[in-house]
Amino acid sequence: MTRRTVALLHELVVAAASCWPDRPAVSDADTTLTHAELAQHSRHLADGLRALGLGRGDRMVIAMRAGGVLVPALVFAASRLGVVFAVLHEQVRGVPLTHVLDDSSPRLVVTDDSDVLAVATARGIPGVTPDELREARTNAPNAAGTEARPEGLLSVDPLCLIYTSGTTALPKAVVSTHAQAVFAVEAIQGVLGYQPDDVVYCALPLSFDYGLYQVFLGARSGAHVRLAGSRATGPVLLRELLACGATVLPAVPSLADTLVWLLRRSSGPSLALRMVTNTGAAVSPVTLEALRVRLPGVRIHVMFGLTECKRATIMPADGDIDRPGSCGLPLPGTEVVACDPDGTVLPPGTVGELVVRGPHVMAGYWRRPELTEQRFPRRHGLFPELRTGDYGWVDADGYVYFTGRRDDIYKERGFRVSTVEVEEAARRVPGVDAALVLPPDGSRGAELVVVATIGQDDVLLRMREQIEPVKIPGRCTVVAELPVNGNGKLDRRAAVELLRALNDDR
Repeated sequence: MTRRTVALLHELVVAAASCWPDRPAVSDADTTLTHAELAQHSRHLADGLRALGLGRGDRMVIAMRAGGVLVPALVFAASRLGVVFAVLHEQVRGVPLTHVLDDSSPRLVVTDDSDVLAVATARGIPGVTPDELREARTNAPNAAGTEARPEGLLSVDPLCLIYTSGTTALPKAVVSTHAQAVFAVEAIQGVLGYQPDDVVYCALPLSFDYGLYQVFLGARSGAHVRLAGSRATGPVLLRELLACGATVLPAVPSLADTLVWLLRRSSGPSLALRMVTNTGAAVSPVTLEALRVRLPGVRIHVMFGLTECKRATIMPADGDIDRPGSCGLPLPGTEVVACDPDGTVLPPGTVGELVVRGPHVMAGYWRRPELTEQRFPRRHGLFPELRTGDYGWVDADGYVYFTGRRDDIYKERGFRVSTVEVEEAARRVPGVDAALVLPPDGSRGAELVVVATIGQDDVLLRMREQIEPVKIPGRCTVVAELPVNGNGKLDRRAAVELLRALNDDR
């Protein structure tokens, strides 16, 4: 069946219900919804939201401890009404929670957490549980009538706020429109090619755009998205992948490292995985090689992206073998260039700030006009470009190479040093399983934190075979595991606190 062109996000699930009504769309540990059921569930929830007074342009915060299939249904329900949604991680509490509520000024909070409900109520924000929302739909005048459809909803209308953490400040929200999200979904699907018989194992939170877009890609392709959550990122990962017959695994480095560790210790049946994708942070080449050895036939797509444009580049399957260090080509219909501080495009092979242009560049930051003007300048026409704050270079064939973030490049002993370069060198040392560099801060020099089976002195000594000695941090600490944030990315701030605690105990 030919799929129709979509302009609004929820039209993805409507089209999926038409093309693959009886195929599984999303599932969690307790529930599986087909594409037809997901479309119907989102339609019913939209009726409930409308009965509570929500409409086009209103904001809604989704803060679920055990969201499962309800979160995708709520997201598509919000899209049907033109309501702007924000999905929060289950661990968002305290100051970050109050900041998001104050910053987004939501008309409603949907939550199954009594603590979140109490915070919202204290700030005068109405809150409902999922059961109360279903009850509102049952009592709505339109409960058995026509679909809720706001008049005049446009593809350029805002779709969602995605809160992204900074290194020193409270989270800021990236504003995404329907058009930007739909373009990104179509472009990513055009390269990755998810199939209707794929099972996508999503152990990523839906507050993380990498996780949320798995749901969108599932609706676009007809694939089944298995929502596993953070519970499945540890020792149960291999068992869960086998049990659900996963064929696609979106992975951040910590997840990929865990899978390799489990595969090395397993003699059980083979996984059905045909594709592994990576973004959020680069997976070590050592880990990529180990995945290929343990999973013959798996195809790996290295990617580079930011919340501000969803995805910037995707490497053709296994292209990293021939172009080590590259994170791929720009999405079709987009452009990535390296620029000097004045915005002048640099020639191939010259390191500069990576700048992204295309229909997937988001609308800017919510209520941050100065930061929006700084990061999303409109120098080359109507649409903004994105100054990423990431540094790298582009080769003559258009392949992009990432060298580090602005915050990841530091000077020590008179030399410019990239944390990415040093971390990769440490991971190449036999006996080192994971590595994190903490840039200098005040009187403290750069420090290396590793998970390793060898001592810290041996790590520093053997790194001399991998990188120039002047770039090796003066101090190394071996720990049991590196701290990660809710999205599975390495957490430098938590690592600083970990080292402080270890030093206090000595």
